[in-house]
Amino acid sequence: MQPGNQNEIATIRHADLETLLRQGDSVILGKSRQIRQAVACLLARGHLLIEDLPGVGKTTLAHLLAKLFGLEFRRIQFTSDMLPADIIGATVYEHRTGGFRFHAGPVFTQLVLADEVNRATPKTQSSLLEAMEERQVTVEGETRQLPNPFFVVATQNPGTQIGTFPLPESQLDRFLMRIELGYPGHSAERDLLMGQDRRALLEGLAPVMDAARLLQLQEAVAAVHTAPAVIDYVQALVSHTRQNVGFQHGLSPRAGLALLRAARAWTLLEGRDAVLPEDIQAVFPAVVGHRLEPMDAVAGTRRSDHALRILQAVTVP
Repeated sequence: MQPGNQNEIATIRHADLETLLRQGDSVILGKSRQIRQAVACLLARGHLLIEDLPGVGKTTLAHLLAKLFGLEFRRIQFTSDMLPADIIGATVYEHRTGGFRFHAGPVFTQLVLADEVNRATPKTQSSLLEAMEERQVTVEGETRQLPNPFFVVATQNPGTQIGTFPLPESQLDRFLMRIELGYPGHSAERDLLMGQDRRALLEGLAPVMDAARLLQLQEAVAAVHTAPAVIDYVQALVSHTRQNVGFQHGLSPRAGLALLRAARAWTLLEGRDAVLPEDIQAVFPAVVGHRLEPMDAVAGTRRSDHALRILQAVTVP
């Protein structure tokens, strides 16, 4: 392909992404960075965990992502009495045919919202592990592939709330990013109170792209150049967490790979074709915050704060 054609394709791609981000900002007010992080997560083929108080827009953000990317969408409301079969499906005997038939669960969709995932028991939570890692599910010895693309966007309430079960480390590690929305600013909240209902806005929102276009963008993310110096920086960050006695354990190799994938996606959103240290820093708290467990957790200290301290401690090569 000629360089001129490559530049033209890159310009069109960036214009599509800018349009998508603007549409998102029109629905969820005052949260441009979080929307950008969520979009980067999907571009990097990752799953997203949104942790915050009820009523700040977690579910709306999941609906928004599905709408903008033109993805098939299903929502699962997690409860304490939910069973794994309620998520992945089950084989049922049918009297009419005299045989067994698999009834697919709601996980068989392109974007599944696991709403309040930490209200379900650990056994039910673990039913998502194979789906998130392998993009397939195994029921009674038979493996079934999930759609492509496939994403899990999970929301969870703070663990201090009644009726929640903590997500195990193996489950947390399946999420590429964890973000918080927080309360809106004063002007954004005023616009929200005086504006149109968010659900009505979502209904009237037209998709910016479709699943096929998203797959092309994911391939473009994988092709983003990463210089050896940037790899050195990632290794230095990962090594720092392993040498720092303040954490129960350091970041795994999978975490390092996740950081690179997320940074490449962020680079694409910025309209560039090579990762800079600033891209690593932009996604670092969202990628590693939920993967680090401090030895002595101080009340009121967020995990993202620990990530920011690591960035301050490690010098860019």
